[in-house]
Amino acid sequence: MSDSRTAAGKPPQRADARRNAGNVLEAAAEVFVTSGVDAPIREIAARAGVGTATIYRHYPTRADLILAVYRLQVEALAEAGPALLADEPGPHRALVRWIDRFVDFVVTKQGLASVLQSDEPCYDPLHAYFLERLVPVCTQLLDAAAAAGEIVPGQDAHELMRGVGSLCAGARTAVPYDARHLVRLLINGLRRSGPL
Repeated sequence: MSDSRTAAGKPPQRADARRNAGNVLEAAAEVFVTSGVDAPIREIAARAGVGTATIYRHYPTRADLILAVYRLQVEALAEAGPALLADEPGPHRALVRWIDRFVDFVVTKQGLASVLQSDEPCYDPLHAYFLERLVPVCTQLLDAAAAAGEIVPGQDAHELMRGVGSLCAGARTAVPYDARHLVRLLINGLRRSGPL
Protein backbone atom coordinates (compact mmCIF):
# COMPACT_ATOMS: atom_id res chain seq x y z
CA MET A 1 0.00 0.00 0.00
CA SER A 2 1.48 3.34 -1.01
CA ASP A 3 1.55 6.14 1.52
CA SER A 4 2.30 9.75 0.67
CA ARG A 5 3.41 10.53 4.22
CA THR A 6 7.00 11.54 4.97
CA ALA A 7 9.35 9.46 7.08
CA ALA A 8 8.31 11.52 10.12
CA GLY A 9 4.73 10.33 9.64
CA LYS A 10 3.43 13.72 8.54
CA PRO A 11 1.91 14.44 5.16
CA PRO A 12 4.32 16.32 2.87
CA GLN A 13 3.92 20.09 2.86
CA ARG A 14 2.21 21.69 -0.10
CA ALA A 15 4.33 24.00 -2.25
CA ASP A 16 2.42 27.09 -1.10
CA ALA A 17 2.90 26.11 2.56
CA ARG A 18 6.67 25.73 2.01
CA ARG A 19 6.74 29.09 0.23
CA ASN A 20 4.81 30.74 3.08
CA ALA A 21 7.20 29.28 5.65
CA GLY A 22 10.17 30.64 3.68
CA ASN A 23 8.55 34.06 3.35
CA VAL A 24 7.91 34.13 7.09
CA LEU A 25 11.56 33.39 7.90
CA GLU A 26 12.85 36.06 5.52
CA ALA A 27 10.37 38.60 6.88
CA ALA A 28 11.20 37.68 10.48
CA ALA A 29 14.93 38.13 9.83
CA GLU A 30 14.29 41.62 8.43
CA VAL A 31 11.96 42.60 11.27
CA PHE A 32 14.38 41.29 13.90
CA VAL A 33 17.07 43.62 12.53
CA THR A 34 14.85 46.72 12.49
CA SER A 35 12.49 46.11 15.42
CA GLY A 36 14.18 43.44 17.56
CA VAL A 37 13.09 39.91 18.35
CA ASP A 38 10.19 41.14 20.47
CA ALA A 39 8.50 42.76 17.46
CA PRO A 40 4.81 41.96 17.16
CA ILE A 41 4.04 38.82 15.16
CA ARG A 42 1.55 40.87 13.12
CA GLU A 43 4.48 43.00 11.86
CA ILE A 44 6.24 39.88 10.61
CA ALA A 45 3.01 38.56 9.11
CA ALA A 46 2.38 41.82 7.26
CA ARG A 47 5.88 41.83 5.81
CA ALA A 48 5.56 38.17 4.77
CA GLY A 49 2.12 38.71 3.24
CA VAL A 50 0.48 36.05 5.40
CA GLY A 51 -1.88 35.96 8.37
CA THR A 52 -0.64 35.55 11.93
CA ALA A 53 -2.31 32.13 12.05
CA THR A 54 0.06 30.97 9.29
CA ILE A 55 3.05 31.98 11.39
CA TYR A 56 1.74 30.17 14.46
CA ARG A 57 0.95 27.09 12.38
CA HIS A 58 4.59 26.83 11.28
CA TYR A 59 6.22 28.28 14.42
CA PRO A 60 4.00 27.78 17.48
CA THR A 61 6.25 29.86 19.77
CA ARG A 62 8.48 32.89 19.29
CA ALA A 63 11.44 30.69 20.24
CA ASP A 64 10.59 28.32 17.37
CA LEU A 65 10.62 31.26 14.96
CA ILE A 66 13.89 32.66 16.31
CA LEU A 67 15.59 29.26 16.09
CA ALA A 68 14.35 28.76 12.53
CA VAL A 69 15.60 32.20 11.41
CA TYR A 70 19.00 31.59 12.97
CA ARG A 71 19.38 28.13 11.43
CA LEU A 72 18.21 29.31 8.01
CA GLN A 73 20.83 32.03 7.97
CA VAL A 74 23.61 29.74 9.16
CA GLU A 75 22.73 27.19 6.47
CA ALA A 76 22.65 29.88 3.76
CA LEU A 77 26.12 31.01 4.82
CA ALA A 78 27.44 27.45 4.93
CA GLU A 79 26.18 26.78 1.40
CA ALA A 80 27.45 30.12 0.07
CA GLY A 81 31.14 29.38 0.72
CA PRO A 82 31.63 26.55 -1.81
CA ALA A 83 29.34 28.29 -4.31
CA LEU A 84 31.38 31.50 -4.14
CA LEU A 85 34.63 29.55 -4.55
CA ALA A 86 33.21 28.03 -7.73
CA ASP A 87 31.78 31.28 -9.13
CA GLU A 88 34.21 34.07 -8.19
CA PRO A 89 37.33 34.84 -10.24
CA GLY A 90 39.64 34.04 -7.32
CA PRO A 91 39.57 32.65 -3.79
CA HIS A 92 40.31 36.01 -2.13
CA ARG A 93 37.35 37.54 -3.93
CA ALA A 94 35.21 34.59 -2.79
CA LEU A 95 36.43 35.17 0.78
CA VAL A 96 35.55 38.89 0.58
CA ARG A 97 32.05 38.12 -0.72
CA TRP A 98 31.51 35.46 1.96
CA ILE A 99 32.66 37.78 4.72
CA ASP A 100 30.20 40.41 3.40
CA ARG A 101 27.43 37.85 3.91
CA PHE A 102 28.84 36.97 7.31
CA VAL A 103 28.65 40.66 8.30
CA ASP A 104 24.98 40.69 7.29
CA PHE A 105 24.44 37.61 9.45
CA VAL A 106 26.24 39.13 12.43
CA VAL A 107 24.12 42.28 12.20
CA THR A 108 20.98 40.11 12.26
CA LYS A 109 22.45 38.04 15.08
CA GLN A 110 22.94 41.22 17.11
CA GLY A 111 19.19 41.64 16.91
CA LEU A 112 19.00 38.16 18.43
CA ALA A 113 21.84 38.69 20.92
CA SER A 114 19.73 39.36 24.00
CA VAL A 115 17.59 36.30 23.47
CA LEU A 116 20.55 34.07 22.58
CA GLN A 117 22.17 35.06 25.89
CA SER A 118 19.00 34.38 27.86
CA ASP A 119 18.49 31.52 30.30
CA GLU A 120 16.25 29.67 27.81
CA PRO A 121 17.85 26.23 27.32
CA CYS A 122 16.46 25.90 23.78
CA TYR A 123 19.04 28.47 22.60
CA ASP A 124 22.05 26.75 24.20
CA PRO A 125 23.04 24.59 21.18
CA LEU A 126 23.01 27.49 18.71
CA HIS A 127 26.56 28.73 19.27
CA ALA A 128 28.02 25.24 18.83
CA TYR A 129 25.88 24.77 15.71
CA PHE A 130 27.13 28.10 14.34
CA LEU A 131 30.78 27.10 14.86
CA GLU A 132 30.28 23.56 13.56
CA ARG A 133 28.72 24.79 10.31
CA LEU A 134 30.68 27.98 9.59
CA VAL A 135 34.25 27.56 10.82
CA PRO A 136 34.94 24.78 8.25
CA VAL A 137 33.54 26.96 5.45
CA CYS A 138 35.70 29.93 6.44
CA THR A 139 38.69 27.57 6.75
CA GLN A 140 38.06 26.28 3.22
CA LEU A 141 37.99 29.85 1.86
CA LEU A 142 41.16 30.84 3.73
CA ASP A 143 42.99 27.69 2.65
CA ALA A 144 42.01 28.21 -0.99
CA ALA A 145 43.18 31.84 -0.94
CA ALA A 146 46.46 30.85 0.75
CA ALA A 147 47.04 28.00 -1.75
CA ALA A 148 46.51 30.48 -4.59
CA GLY A 149 49.14 32.78 -3.04
CA GLU A 150 46.54 35.53 -2.51
CA ILE A 151 46.77 35.75 1.29
CA VAL A 152 49.33 35.04 3.98
CA PRO A 153 49.02 31.35 4.89
CA GLY A 154 48.21 30.05 8.36
CA GLN A 155 45.13 32.15 9.11
CA ASP A 156 42.73 30.83 11.73
CA ALA A 157 39.06 30.91 10.66
CA HIS A 158 37.64 31.07 14.17
CA GLU A 159 39.93 33.97 15.04
CA LEU A 160 38.98 35.83 11.86
CA MET A 161 35.27 35.32 12.47
CA ARG A 162 35.62 36.58 16.05
CA GLY A 163 37.47 39.63 14.76
CA VAL A 164 34.72 40.37 12.25
CA GLY A 165 32.11 39.93 14.98
CA SER A 166 33.97 42.35 17.25
CA LEU A 167 34.18 44.97 14.50
CA CYS A 168 30.45 44.60 13.86
CA ALA A 169 29.63 45.04 17.56
CA GLY A 170 30.56 48.73 17.29
CA ALA A 171 27.71 49.25 14.82
CA ARG A 172 25.27 49.29 17.76
CA THR A 173 26.65 52.59 19.03
CA ALA A 174 25.02 55.93 18.22
CA VAL A 175 28.30 57.24 16.79
CA PRO A 176 28.59 56.96 12.98
CA TYR A 177 30.38 53.68 12.44
CA ASP A 178 30.95 51.78 9.21
CA ALA A 179 31.54 48.18 10.27
CA ARG A 180 31.63 46.93 6.69
CA HIS A 181 34.47 49.34 5.82
CA LEU A 182 36.50 48.18 8.83
CA VAL A 183 35.88 44.53 7.98
CA ARG A 184 37.08 45.15 4.42
CA LEU A 185 40.30 46.66 5.81
CA LEU A 186 40.75 43.55 7.95
CA ILE A 187 40.20 41.17 5.02
CA ASN A 188 42.43 43.20 2.71
CA GLY A 189 45.10 43.06 5.43
CA LEU A 190 45.32 39.30 4.80
CA ARG A 191 46.57 39.94 1.26
CA ARG A 192 50.03 38.74 0.45
CA SER A 193 52.04 41.76 -0.68
CA GLY A 194 55.12 39.86 -1.71
CA PRO A 195 57.43 37.04 -0.66
CA LEU A 196 57.54 36.59 3.10
